[in-house]
Formats: sequence, structure tokens, C-alpha cells
Amino acid sequence: MPGAELDLRAIVAAVSDAADHALTLWAGGETRVRQWEKVPGHPVCEADLEVDGLLRASLGAIDPGAGWLSEETADTVHRLGVSRVWVVDPIDGTRDYLRGRPGWAVSVALVEDGAVRLGILAAPARNEYWIAQAGQGATRNGRTLRAGSRDALAGARVPAEQLPRIDRDLVTVEKPNSIALRMAMVAADEADLVATVRWGNEWDIAAAAIICQEAGAMVTDALGDPLLFNRPRPTAFGLLCAAPGIHAAATERLAPRAREILGG
Repeated sequence: MPGAELDLRAIVAAVSDAADHALTLWAGGETRVRQWEKVPGHPVCEADLEVDGLLRASLGAIDPGAGWLSEETADTVHRLGVSRVWVVDPIDGTRDYLRGRPGWAVSVALVEDGAVRLGILAAPARNEYWIAQAGQGATRNGRTLRAGSRDALAGARVPAEQLPRIDRDLVTVEKPNSIALRMAMVAADEADLVATVRWGNEWDIAAAAIICQEAGAMVTDALGDPLLFNRPRPTAFGLLCAAPGIHAAATERLAPRAREILGG
């Protein structure tokens, strides 16, 4: 049913219930959930898997015809044969979750024909719920979001602990471990720029991408090209999320580094 009306209330309730479960396991930062590494440097814990299971059951009941792409579920080709796909990161920012820090979120997007139609970030440890629908704007806790009007790259706010010497003309601000929350900071005019030059996964950025775009920010890959979702290999090289007035300058700075990494 391409273009079918979404039961937004039911979707928000499903995401909120899953996020509340994650918060209960987090227990005010004193989480005792079992944890391990999928591969070196990539932690996962029981909460990731439990939230994944809750979301797959509840969202699958809301839209049985949609495919499924999640960080914590083995990928299959089924999603490539349907027009709509749930793109999910059960806990984005697992490191903060395990360290008792609030910079984590449950990230859920609904992609239709390669474009994100709906995005929800639930960050219950921060008491933040972000929602965006295509063409209908973006909100945090019900308040409309608008990206900033900065038009000079120098002085732009970047969620980072430190910056390379070449980027010392930028300004660091708080950095949650969740990249989705860092992007959402651009939507809320709490940051001006989030950029990466490495391969990333669709589930990390899908929900935040529409939140930023609906708030007026620009979101592309590291070369400045548009992002497409539900690709056979669900990845993109790099990310550039910026206030609209500095996106071109940020692309000019970032793209040569990306091309060098990609081998020209």
C-alpha cells in the first residue's frame, strides 16, 4: 500500500514502550545487562536484542507488509522486494548505555521506495522524543524544530570531544555517543555540523535524517550526494549533516578527504 496513511499514534506507542523497556534495564545508569562484542570495538548487550525483538513484533503487527532492516537482526533479501521497510537501531549509542551515560536512543524509521517517510528517536534517559514525517515538519517533545541560520563554516558547533588540527576553526559541543542524537542536535539548532568520513549503516542515520531534513538541515553523504535507503548493501560512505547555510562549505572541506580515503 504505497502512500497509505500511517497509524502514527500506534507507531509512537510501540517505540515508546520499547524505549521504556530499555530505560528499565538501564536502571538510572546502573545497568547490569550482559554485554559482549560482535566484533572488536563494537559492543552489544542484552538490551539491544530485547528492544529489537519488541520492536519487530509491535511494528510488524502495525504494518505486516513492511520489510525489516535492523542492526541486531540478520539481514535477508526479503526487504528488497517490498516498497516499505522498517529501519531500526534498537539502541544507538550502546557505549553510553553501558557506561551509564544518557547519550543513547532507540531509532526507528519507515522507508518507502528508498526515501525515509517517518523517523522517531526515543531518548528516555534524556526525556526526549523526536518525531518527523515527510512534509510535516519535525518536533522534539511536541515543539517544532528549526535548524540554525549560520552561514560561515568557521565557528560552527560540532558535537565532538576533540577536532583534528585542520578543523580547529570549529567549536566543540556536547557529544552523545548516539550519532542519531548528534544529528538531531543540528535539527534543534544545538549544533551546526556533524560529519564522518567512513562507511556507516543505514540504521544509524535513517530516522535522524528525516528529522534533520524536516527541520531545514541538509543531510548527504561525505561527497555531498543524496542518501538513498534500503539499498542491497545498506551502507553509505560518510555523512554530512549541516545547517543549510554551511553545507556547501562543509562539503568543499570534507569531500577531498573522502575521495582520498576512497582512492580518488
